[in-house]
Amino acid sequence: MFACNECGGQSARWSGRCARCGAWNSLKAADHERARPPPVEPRLLTEVATEPLSRHGSGCAEFDRVLGGGLVPGSVILVGGEPGIGKSTLLLALCARLEAKTLYVAGEESPRQIALRARRLGLDGDALLVLDSTDTDAVAASIASERPLLCVVDSVQTLRAPDVDGVPGGPAQVRTAAERLVHVTRTAGTALLLVGQMTKVGGLAGPRYLEHAVDTVVLFEGDRHLSVRALRVVKNRFGATDEIGLFEMRDDGLHAVRHASHLLLADRADAGPGAVVACVVEGRRALCLEVQALLVGDKRIPPRRRAQGVDPRRIELLAGVVESFYAPPISGRDLFVNVVGGLNIRDTGLDLAVCAAVAGAQRGTTVPADAVVVGEVGLRGEVRPVPRLDARLKEIRAMGFQRAFVPNGTRPLDGLVVREVTRVDDVLLERPAT
Repeated sequence: MFACNECGGQSARWSGRCARCGAWNSLKAADHERARPPPVEPRLLTEVATEPLSRHGSGCAEFDRVLGGGLVPGSVILVGGEPGIGKSTLLLALCARLEAKTLYVAGEESPRQIALRARRLGLDGDALLVLDSTDTDAVAASIASERPLLCVVDSVQTLRAPDVDGVPGGPAQVRTAAERLVHVTRTAGTALLLVGQMTKVGGLAGPRYLEHAVDTVVLFEGDRHLSVRALRVVKNRFGATDEIGLFEMRDDGLHAVRHASHLLLADRADAGPGAVVACVVEGRRALCLEVQALLVGDKRIPPRRRAQGVDPRRIELLAGVVESFYAPPISGRDLFVNVVGGLNIRDTGLDLAVCAAVAGAQRGTTVPADAVVVGEVGLRGEVRPVPRLDARLKEIRAMGFQRAFVPNGTRPLDGLVVREVTRVDDVLLERPAT
């Protein structure tokens, strides 16, 4: 039996490279009994000790919302996002505003660049330590000796272990960095934030192992040319996986958004064909936003279907429903659908607004300016119920709208005219003035 000196992996035969961690010449002959750890006896689940989960507030309400209430000591969080979206700005602000000791590992930027950004954002960072190193062992040693409350590694693809073959960002290096940092942070009780780079197709770079090794995976979304940013959690061992945090990019950095609907509808123009206000639910919050549809040309071969802020495949499906039941043929026209504000919406409660916008743009009809539409649309053109209608109606009323078009079976709400609809064309009640 042979055991790896680096990771402890075992192999029945000797080889020049460890199959587990990729280290060269690390397999040494070992006694079978010594190489294998002692067996662990199974226990009843009721015998496992449980303690209340402790959390530390990060100083940012939206970030704590996404994590489920705050930073968990010893947890590992992977943060991904497109270049320039604001990941480093957000995480530097978290480190600087925490009153406890924090550590920022400068992998992609120099300490001078980080200091300049901190001054530009008005951050003091009296308890913030900066480590200018991409050596995995040096980072692990700093965490073990300093024991900070929070450590940010920007980014994990820049780290390298000298004893492991491969370039920084390669599978062997990323796997080794994750294994060693996860181990040391759990021992030190430090919350670790790993910044992950993105691929051209929009996925997290590096081996899939990285996403499995961490406790939480969050993605920073948004259009770099717009002010709204969304922090969406896709994996969370300590909380829900459907939560979303909203931020606004300003000259002095990212700011948490408290009243998201006001921000998303701030620049709304007068109502007209192809513009509809919807109310969606992202996580535990209801948001009012505007959906716009535009039909261009005639007899286009093939016609284009473009969507911003909603799944293009969903747009293809809804366009087929509209053409089959509610509008003259649109198969020869280019269709463009946009969710104003730059958010990516996954809630099917947006369906009715999309269909009303497309049908209205084709027929020249409009939805009343004081109304909001909510509902899922089936393949037969029927309007179907969606979750959390009560929360949606309360948000609609709080935004000052007078009417809501909703699926059948919705309970009324004081101060709001609730119109139950079964078909998409029930929403298109008025024509614009000519």
